[in-house]
Amino acid sequence: MKNIVLIGMPGSGKTTFSMALAEKLRRPFVDADAYLEEKEGRTIQSFFAESEKTFRDAEERTIEDLSRRQNLIIATGGGVVKRSRNVARLHETGLLIFIDRRAEDIVTDVEVEKRPLLAEGPDKVFALYKERIALYRKAADRILENRGSEEEVLARLLEMVGGIEGRR
Repeated sequence: MKNIVLIGMPGSGKTTFSMALAEKLRRPFVDADAYLEEKEGRTIQSFFAESEKTFRDAEERTIEDLSRRQNLIIATGGGVVKRSRNVARLHETGLLIFIDRRAEDIVTDVEVEKRPLLAEGPDKVFALYKERIALYRKAADRILENRGSEEEVLARLLEMVGGIEGRR
C-alpha cells in the first residue's frame, strides 16, 4: 500500500497530523527527521553546524531508505522538497500531501528557536515560505490548508486520504 507523505513548512503540522492519521488508519508512523538522527547517529543540529549540504545529503539517504518501504505515514522535514531527487523518490511509493499553513500562523504558534532554520526569527519563516511555496505546490499530489481547529483539519485530511484507503 502506498505511503502517505506529509510535506510542508516547519511548524505546519506535519508531525501532529501524521501521528493522528497513523493512529486513525492503524498504519506505522515515521518522523523522517527522527529516523535520520537514529540512522545516522547524529543530531540534525550537528549536521547543520557542519553545513546545510551535509544535512541535505543525510536527508537524501533517509528518503531513499524510507521510499523503499510501503504502508507508512511519513512526516518529512520541511526542506525535503529542496532536492528534486527526494520528491521523485517519495512519489515512487507515496502520495504527497502539502500541509499549507500560513507563515504568520507559524510565527505566532511555533517555538522557532528550537528549529535550526527558523532560529533567526520570524523574518526567516516568511523568507522560507516564499522560497519554498512553489516547491511544495509542485511536489504535492494534494494540498490541505491548515486552517481551523486540529480536529477540523484532521477530518479534512482523513476525507482526502479516504479514497486511497478505500482502494486497499
